[in-house]
Amino acid sequence: MNKLILIDGNSIIYRAFFAMPPLTNTKGLHTNAVYGFTNMLLRLIEDHKPTHMMVAFDAGKITFRHEGYQEYKGGREKTPPELSEQFPLLKELLRGLGIAQFELSGYEADDIIGTVSKLAEEADNQVLIVSGDKDMLQLASDRVQIGLTRKGVTEIEAYNPEQIMERYGLTPLQIIDLKGLMGDASDNIPGIPGVGEKTGLKLLHQFGSVEEVLANTHELKGKMKEKIEAHSDDAILSKKLATIFREVPLDKSFDEMVFDGLKEETAGPALAHLEFKSLLERLSFDAKGGVENGDDTPDVPARELEVKIIDEGNINELATVLDKIEVMTAETYGDNPHHAEVVGLAFSSQEAHYFVPFDVLKTEAAEPLRAWLAEPTAPKRGYDLHRVDLALHWHDIPFAGAAFDVQLAAYLLDPTEANQNINELASKYGLAGLASDEIVYGKGAKYKLPDTAVLSEHLAGKNAALLEMIPMQQQELDKNEMNELFHDLEMPLSRILADMEKQGIAVNKDDLMKLGKEFEAQIKTLVDEVYEIAGTEFNLNSPKQLGEILFVKLGLPVVKKTKTGYSTDAEVLEKLAPYHDIVRLILQYRTLAKLQSTYVEGLLKEISPKTGKVHTYYRQTIAATGRLSSQYPNLQNIPIRLEEGRKIRKVFVPSEPDWYILAADYSQIELRVLAHISDDPGLKEAFVHDMDIHTKTAMDVFGVQAEDVDANMRRSAKAVNFGIVYGISDYGLSQNLNITRKEAAKFIDNYFDAFIGVRRYMDDIVKDAKRDGYVTTLLERRRYLPEINASNFNLRSFAERTAMNTPIQGTAADIIKLAMVHMDAALAREKLQSRMLLQVHDELIFEVPESELEIMKKLVPETMEKALKLSVPLKADVSYGLNWYEAK
Repeated sequence: MNKLILIDGNSIIYRAFFAMPPLTNTKGLHTNAVYGFTNMLLRLIEDHKPTHMMVAFDAGKITFRHEGYQEYKGGREKTPPELSEQFPLLKELLRGLGIAQFELSGYEADDIIGTVSKLAEEADNQVLIVSGDKDMLQLASDRVQIGLTRKGVTEIEAYNPEQIMERYGLTPLQIIDLKGLMGDASDNIPGIPGVGEKTGLKLLHQFGSVEEVLANTHELKGKMKEKIEAHSDDAILSKKLATIFREVPLDKSFDEMVFDGLKEETAGPALAHLEFKSLLERLSFDAKGGVENGDDTPDVPARELEVKIIDEGNINELATVLDKIEVMTAETYGDNPHHAEVVGLAFSSQEAHYFVPFDVLKTEAAEPLRAWLAEPTAPKRGYDLHRVDLALHWHDIPFAGAAFDVQLAAYLLDPTEANQNINELASKYGLAGLASDEIVYGKGAKYKLPDTAVLSEHLAGKNAALLEMIPMQQQELDKNEMNELFHDLEMPLSRILADMEKQGIAVNKDDLMKLGKEFEAQIKTLVDEVYEIAGTEFNLNSPKQLGEILFVKLGLPVVKKTKTGYSTDAEVLEKLAPYHDIVRLILQYRTLAKLQSTYVEGLLKEISPKTGKVHTYYRQTIAATGRLSSQYPNLQNIPIRLEEGRKIRKVFVPSEPDWYILAADYSQIELRVLAHISDDPGLKEAFVHDMDIHTKTAMDVFGVQAEDVDANMRRSAKAVNFGIVYGISDYGLSQNLNITRKEAAKFIDNYFDAFIGVRRYMDDIVKDAKRDGYVTTLLERRRYLPEINASNFNLRSFAERTAMNTPIQGTAADIIKLAMVHMDAALAREKLQSRMLLQVHDELIFEVPESELEIMKKLVPETMEKALKLSVPLKADVSYGLNWYEAK
């Protein structure tokens, strides 16, 4: 017997969007709804093993229901653009997953599902319909089961006719009558005013249908009788609108819905395109659709190269030709380069390839080679030389002289393709014959070093590819006018970051442990207070036990329920906080417990026993905007909005006695860049005269004087100021300010009326992007926008917003990178002992001896403010203290 799963695409993606936290990929595309939808799909496939699958979508806003009722769904707000742009992504993914999708003009997804389920049932098949809409319950039968999503989309509650009767005391078809009486605000179906689910069920238990209720109003009394009689036409219309049409003229066959399981060759690339790495791992799929088994052979044969394997006896042969070496590869194993094992090194020229096992590199005979690696004037060209520098450093082998990094060049040439490996780049440049690392080494638990002959040929193959790639990249950098950006900014910065990472930042472990105990004490106090109010002890981390306390014992209003009971997620607790002190205490408990586990216990694990410091790892080739990202640990995400979070910064201290931590951060750098790029007179005036930009914005948007700007006006102006920089929509602003989307849209319109230069800039940059296919920062960093001329509205709109905000965000990222390069030069020029330790967004952190404090208080902001000449002044605020907390 066939098992058919039918999915209400619009309903599920909508629920997933609001259930999942915000999520974007490296291209800046919102993907949270698609990710939630895909998670649900995989669970359905695992649990039900369907033979056929289909996802139905609404084809447009106008359906046959509008012919009889123009206001149908008229009350719905416009779909947020952050969700709209995900529909084409989902449809593309479904194609890769091999799952059929249908839509038909004039009909809704419900009607398509209703028709297909009827045909399937008549053909003696089992059907599961998955939706977030209770209307679907009307389709239930002995062969058709309805799965309603709960807790976002992660849980599905199944209904057959018996369970519907048990839950509602109704047959499936009576669900239509219930909707007729109740109406549905989300679809603008009127129903009868004052009739909710409870009253509707009572009426149907008594009379059986809408028609029977209307025929027996003489048995009713009071206002209810009056309302039903006054709105009888609405009830009949509502029942008609709520009835799923099961005779849609579909020209589709069941054969088109056959599901043979997920195919790695198509599903792998589709998931990889959206950067759903966790789902790829869950399925054990390779991003390229290849096989992960290390025993399988690659599609293309590895290059056959003659490689000289170096040992202590013949190392002089390599030492004599080091001045001719053009590229090098240092192969490492381990995600964190501070703990990576070095497998071996390969050195190549056009004439010859040499492989040096790492054990040989550490011998006394290899001193000339180590000296060459450490020589700044000996140019090194290769792939991810930043990682090479770090890995060799922790094995006490200095590295200097990085001259050309292929990974960095590839990132500049196309930043939307993050962190491309050598194999991907070789394929892009049409260089065949390079085996993948997974095939040579295996992956994850299957990782195993091959014998020296295979390893040496693999690394030589990489070098051969690099030799061909570098001239091509040099030509592209020159053509794109990126030589200065690459050679004067990104390459020097790579070395500066490595120096900062090797230096690390000291952590007072005792203070961190004391802070942990302080948090533990606060957590215990909070738990005791909660127990006292609750009158009993229970597990605060158990949603079931917490739900019993809040909703049964204390009688708080139920916000939402899950399959297993009451929901106690953060959204629910925030809504309940005004009702009872216990909720506020539980929220505080959760915040402190998160700080304790992630930032106290997490940091303790990252402290190096060798140095007593944490050594983060900065990635230059991840964010499409040019921003740096931090890992192992991520020091850019320490929460500072709460005082308890800010306390984490107290444990970061100078590594020398009588030294200070000095912090300097740019003030409103992105808005200053916007003022320069847009040439808007209002914005420029504010910054030239050092006015408070949010007060200035409130003055111009609300049409008031400075003294009349209140706190709410300034807060709204601040939200729209920063929102404009990030391409905020009316939906996004409405969420930030807790106002309606209509009010948010009006606010944005008023902003553009007040700052006409900003509007002109945004119009012009979109025109330029449509003409060129890309936008640039002030330093010529490019971001390509292939969807800018797409016929699909959602893809095009996203590309337009990206065109508007990339020059702003990207230039701000370039400026702080420039400041780092200039500061590194200034520290060397002035022969200062002070060290640059961290970059956190728009902030630079230093450790400074007391004797240099005065010069650094002047030198740092001066250097930062002169990083790039704009038509408005850059401003950097500097502060210092005995730890990072005091420096802020």
